[in-house]
Amino acid sequence: MDTNILAVCGSPIRGGNMEAFLNEAIKSARRMGGVNVDMIQLAGKHIEDCRHCNWCLTRQEEGKFCAIKDDMSEIYPKILAADALLLATPTYITRLSGYLATFLDRFRCLILGKHYRGAMKGKVGGALTVAWMRNAGLETTLLSVISSMLMWSMVVVTPGEGTCPFGAAGLSSDQGTGKADPEDKLGVLKDETGLRSARTLGERIVETTRILKAGREALKQA
Repeated sequence: MDTNILAVCGSPIRGGNMEAFLNEAIKSARRMGGVNVDMIQLAGKHIEDCRHCNWCLTRQEEGKFCAIKDDMSEIYPKILAADALLLATPTYITRLSGYLATFLDRFRCLILGKHYRGAMKGKVGGALTVAWMRNAGLETTLLSVISSMLMWSMVVVTPGEGTCPFGAAGLSSDQGTGKADPEDKLGVLKDETGLRSARTLGERIVETTRILKAGREALKQA
């Protein structure tokens, strides 16, 4: 029974700390075996703001998700096909990036749409963030992401004891001090505590998804 994960990087920077941190979670998930990961970079994508036009509430049909025609049109089927979502964002002013916020706003058609209403219910979700230094809002950033998951009746997974209680959190400066090293563009890869949280999150996403899928199959046979 394969696990299908959609990993979304909400950073405007390709190949940066956030992408590297997310990749640690992805690699950890893949090591569990039987895992398929589809990685999406929001950088470079054309995704417009949700207009709350209510088209999806009254006119949505199978395969026709939203009135807005942009890059979300090709992403919606990937969201539906995923058992779990890994959502990654840099910490911006103690909350998620505008890139990821706009992306999540466009889930309205999967939550309230005429055809796809409640499509996120029961999917597993986990959040990741990277900040330049400690005390910069990592926990509130993660909360700003998982709050949407909870509203949508998703099953939220965290790394657990010994790490951030709301998701995977990494620091990209030397020990989170804010000290810059111009020669090191991927400082988060030196944050062993943060990396452990990302890797554990990847494992727990797969583990939780498998438990839920096995439970649903058991209920069908009961």
